[in-house]
Amino acid sequence: MDPVLVLVLTLSCLFLLSLWSQSSGRGKLPPGPTPLPIIGNLLQIDVKDIHKSLTNLSKVYGPVYTLYLGRKPTVVLHGYEAVKEALVDHGEIFAGRGSFPVLERATKGMGSPCDPTFILGCAPCNVISSIVFQGRFDYKDQDFLNLIEKIDEMTNVLSDPWLQVCNTFPVLLDYCPGGHNLFFKHYTFIKNYILEKIKEHDESLDVTMPRDFIDYFLIKERQKDCNQPLKNMLEHMAITMTDLFTAGTETTSTTLRYALLLLLKYPHVTAKVQEEIERVIGKHRSPCMQDRSHMPYTDAVIHEVQRFINLTPTALPHEVTCDIKFRNYFIPKGTSVIPSLSSVLYDSKEFPNPEKFDPGHFLNENGNFKKSNCFMPFSAGKRMCAGEGLARMELFLFLTSILQNFNLKPLAHPKDINTTPVISGLTSVPPPYQLCFIPI
Repeated sequence: MDPVLVLVLTLSCLFLLSLWSQSSGRGKLPPGPTPLPIIGNLLQIDVKDIHKSLTNLSKVYGPVYTLYLGRKPTVVLHGYEAVKEALVDHGEIFAGRGSFPVLERATKGMGSPCDPTFILGCAPCNVISSIVFQGRFDYKDQDFLNLIEKIDEMTNVLSDPWLQVCNTFPVLLDYCPGGHNLFFKHYTFIKNYILEKIKEHDESLDVTMPRDFIDYFLIKERQKDCNQPLKNMLEHMAITMTDLFTAGTETTSTTLRYALLLLLKYPHVTAKVQEEIERVIGKHRSPCMQDRSHMPYTDAVIHEVQRFINLTPTALPHEVTCDIKFRNYFIPKGTSVIPSLSSVLYDSKEFPNPEKFDPGHFLNENGNFKKSNCFMPFSAGKRMCAGEGLARMELFLFLTSILQNFNLKPLAHPKDINTTPVISGLTSVPPPYQLCFIPI
């Protein structure tokens, strides 16, 4: 038989098989756009602005709908009510970790980011260093500089549209060039560096005087009665701590960088924060966490920064751990779920004019801080960010310390300052900018 004819018949069969499997698998899943064979609904999503695509689709299919990312169905939750009902009310069922092939490949299945960029990256990274390694790095330390550089590049790669395609079609990770290879390279570098630190700790460990997180981890592992090989145990530890560095550095750094940009854009907000700092803290002591309860405007500004920048529009994917009937739809075990956090943070019923940066969204009529159930920058439920407490502490202490000691001077008129993210994939990255720190 003609080889060309064989190829055509084979491709046709694969096409029909894909079409059949998608149509038969839809069952009682929530409604959604009709998927194409093999690629699903990929052409209906703008990978450069995913959350906008999800919002537009919700206007057609409602707050709970199904997308096919490749051949795999994924349920999208849009809006506070749907996200809260799934992640909180049914927290156990929606707590499964969804597939994220790039991270899975990097972690090998064992573990599950003057221009202020540099200084605002160093500070959060050193906080993690003090927890994991017992000490901080000098800002000129070459190992430290390498860590910062690689974490920053990894964050940019994860937000690249190409990575969204790779996560939809994991086979591309094996055969195609692209940013994912740079991500794997940097992740391995960081992991190996931490692995060497763990080995050094293991050799000098004193179980009666643990020094840091590594020591506590080693002690706990030694107490376990298991036959896990030492190499696997150390590898697992290294991956866990690599995740601490990558997740705990770039998210806080990016939020701080975005916060300063917004404070440059809205100088009247900056002035009110500095007035509150002067009144509550003064100039002769450093801020502490006890001050936050006495600084409602500053607290509201930080909350509004996190709401407005929409740092992780969709969070990491979830997965249902068992079959569930959700809003009269049947969602089978193992189905991926994307909670649209941006739809909650930009809920117009909760936040009037959500596209506007307004600290008043978190203040009541008396000027006191007002909590909101729609404040979900750290997600919600069983899979919410484990580092929320540390991140909120860092944001308050870093920002108040900066504004206590410096006035911020932009290089352009505030009305000309652009706050639109240059990347909006896994995370929203602010545009590059420069500013002057004027000592007070």
